[in-house]
Amino acid sequence: MTHRFMPSWGALASVSVALVALGVATVAGQTPASAGKMVDGHPDLQGKWNYATVTPFERPAEFAAKATFTAAEAAAFEKAVLKSNDKDRRDDEESAGGDRLVNGTKETDDLARAYNEFWWDRGTKVSRTFRTSLVVDPPDGRVPALTPAAQERMAERRVIESRPAWGPEDRPAGERCIHQQRTGPPITPGGYNNHLEIIQTPEYVAITTEQIHDYRIIPLDGRPHIPPAIRGFKGDSRGHWDGQTLVIDTINFNPEEIASYRGSDGNLHLTERITRMDPETILYEYTVDDPTAFTKPWTVQTTWSKFDELIYEYACHEGNYGIVGSLNGARAVDKAAIGTAKAGSK
Repeated sequence: MTHRFMPSWGALASVSVALVALGVATVAGQTPASAGKMVDGHPDLQGKWNYATVTPFERPAEFAAKATFTAAEAAAFEKAVLKSNDKDRRDDEESAGGDRLVNGTKETDDLARAYNEFWWDRGTKVSRTFRTSLVVDPPDGRVPALTPAAQERMAERRVIESRPAWGPEDRPAGERCIHQQRTGPPITPGGYNNHLEIIQTPEYVAITTEQIHDYRIIPLDGRPHIPPAIRGFKGDSRGHWDGQTLVIDTINFNPEEIASYRGSDGNLHLTERITRMDPETILYEYTVDDPTAFTKPWTVQTTWSKFDELIYEYACHEGNYGIVGSLNGARAVDKAAIGTAKAGSK
């Protein structure tokens, strides 16, 4: 069961017009030549897919020597994760902000937990690969260390995000409704809105994610990448077929820290591989290669499941009051600190 905001049909219609203008036909206009194949002979990746999973991104210490779960271990792990994630619980002392403050004050911790379990949709099962982590390379299932320069950049960013915000630029891109990094590229499971739709023609593949609800249009015609002076939050993607696998090569990412993927910078080179395993499953794999940010490349692998419900609009848009509330709260913290300092000086 999913819980979504109502879609904006006008926005969806506008996207459809844009896709047609680029030469991308609708799903209805693409009749596969046979089951699982498009008219050009390539695998049919079209449809709606759910990429939620409870598989941990990095391998937990208790599975340090195990690359995969047994069936019994997977069932026990799923049960434990569902209990731990239950946001209706208030029987623990864990802060919603983990080991850092949320917007610079402990008072916001409970607010950060304000979404009860009704709103969450993290999935209930481990990936169909039964891996103990989404990271599959290095073999230990852990993301390689950041370079010293990247560690310094990320430490500076954590300081900015942990203090009361001086201005909107201090808050993360997702909080400002600019970009949700996990919607891709690369596409990474999160707390909700773990759904996407693929539309495919011989010339293009278009991927829309439920969260942020924007389209990523990937040419398949062999054209070169755009010049590196032009950069974006989703980079510049080019696709090609490697047998039964769609390979997507993406560069020219926005170098700003608010666009960083786990510490990446503007030198990120991302390679995604999308393979139809069976009528109900896609294998999704990506490799992060960024020598100025990570000490070596690393690879993630997970599975997507066929999804037959509607893709809804994520309610993040210009005109909402989230960032206004955050900044008003930060100014209230500033005033309180000034009042305390004055009282202490008397």
